[in-house]
Amino acid sequence: MVSSPHEAMHRIFQEYPGLFSRVSEVLGVDIPPPTSASPLPTDLTEARPVERRVDTLLRIETEHDGPFLLAIEAQGRKDPRKTVSWPYYVSYLHNRYGLPILLLVVCQDRATAEWAARPISIGLRQWQTFALYPLVAGPHNMPVITDVAEARKDLALTTLAAIAHADNPDVGAILKTLSAALRDTPEAIADPIIELTAQGLGNRPAAQQWRNLVAVDLSFYKSPLSEELRDEGRAEGRAEGLLLVLHARGIAITDETREKIADCDDPQLLHQWLNRAATATTTEEVFAGE
Repeated sequence: MVSSPHEAMHRIFQEYPGLFSRVSEVLGVDIPPPTSASPLPTDLTEARPVERRVDTLLRIETEHDGPFLLAIEAQGRKDPRKTVSWPYYVSYLHNRYGLPILLLVVCQDRATAEWAARPISIGLRQWQTFALYPLVAGPHNMPVITDVAEARKDLALTTLAAIAHADNPDVGAILKTLSAALRDTPEAIADPIIELTAQGLGNRPAAQQWRNLVAVDLSFYKSPLSEELRDEGRAEGRAEGLLLVLHARGIAITDETREKIADCDDPQLLHQWLNRAATATTTEEVFAGE
């Protein structure tokens, strides 16, 4: 049962809303007196479940300072909703686990990183009730690793750095360094790095550079993923080659032709079209029977 002191200590503000401005004076916080006050429901239980998911949540143990929670959010763009979600995550996790919490936000462009690093404050201008300071990793502070020996020392960091620098003009050198560092690495270690790098680069131009590196520099790996990336790389290379041959032979290339070639993901069919293009005089001859 709630004790009487508990009731009195908060209900007095219901009865005398102006009391808060005087209390704030005593506490040395300059908050103007209220012009009105309305009671709101005190039950904060959600009437229906609201799905809220942090991208990754880890419990980290330390030798001397005890455990803490690491909540990781991958942020591709500015999202004003996060100013609500992130404080909720932190307060909920602290309440559930009773452990210190660190929020890490990983970005791939400087503007998003600068936005994500801004403190999130909840409260009044004169006094903040809650402040969240995200730790942000992005192209502005992740290392540009182009030394193979350095990359081999920490392949995970090198991979994250490569993903963070996906739009860097020197990303080719960064990816080349990563592929070189993987050459003497066991497949069990290399496979997830190859996959994460491909996934992290998305549909950026750097993704094709990575496929080419996997196809050539890492050709000795025979995992399903490596083969898939090689097939994609070969298909895109043949598609580009086919367009070049058609152009060189003076064959008109319509938007429909470009789309048909770009949409083809069958390496054998592209190879067949490429062979026909060497002697064909029209695109109809290239695509004959298709």
